[in-house]
Amino acid sequence: MSRRKTKLGPLSFFSLVRELRRGAGDPRPLAVAGARELVPLLARELREGGESAAVAEHRVEHAAVLVWVGAPDEGELHAASRAGIPIVAVTDAETMPYVLATDLVRVPPGRGFPIEEIAAAVARRLGEDGTSLAARLPVLREAVCDELIRSFSKKNALVSAAVFIPGVDMPVLTLNQARLVLRIALAHGQEIDNKRAVELLGVVGAGLGFRAVARELLDFIPVAGWAIKGAIAYAGTKAVGEAAVRYFQERSVRSGS
Repeated sequence: MSRRKTKLGPLSFFSLVRELRRGAGDPRPLAVAGARELVPLLARELREGGESAAVAEHRVEHAAVLVWVGAPDEGELHAASRAGIPIVAVTDAETMPYVLATDLVRVPPGRGFPIEEIAAAVARRLGEDGTSLAARLPVLREAVCDELIRSFSKKNALVSAAVFIPGVDMPVLTLNQARLVLRIALAHGQEIDNKRAVELLGVVGAGLGFRAVARELLDFIPVAGWAIKGAIAYAGTKAVGEAAVRYFQERSVRSGS
């Protein structure tokens, strides 16, 4: 079996940083609207430990995402939908106009707000655009990072499974892992400078071993190799993302942020 060297390659981390600074997430606040008596209660829980201005109350315009609570107001929901604002609904109803079934967080009357479920629904709707809100609202951070890891792991699995020429997928896989790590950094409110970019090389480099194993397995099992490569790319990217989360969590604890 041949032995190939795996190198990180000439990635431009400065280009990545510029990309992320342009698209580090939607800077607009999360809006909470709906039942007048419930809006301030939910907004308070979403703001916990974060920036007050990152949550706007009783409005549907100029928001990164709308969390609607209580009975629907079709006019308000229609306005948000027409403006292209993602909507998550917290309700005891089975359906909500202009809200996808997957974006309903059902809460029986008398129950408290399931903040983790709401955060997960918001993260799914925002995807990579959730990094800015995650940086300002700690209650969203875990869910946003989980969604980033899931999304980039899936992308790399598809890329690795689709490419049969050894080594051709390496730059794309590595670039996606670098983008994942940098977005997780932004979700933790971390600034990216020259020194930090070098540190991130080490975090991303942890995934290279997984890809080297995938290439060797493709040589050894050529028929089913594509499936194995995809699975290892998924697991490797997931491991890199989880390592990045631990890294930035520890930095946040040390810095007191």
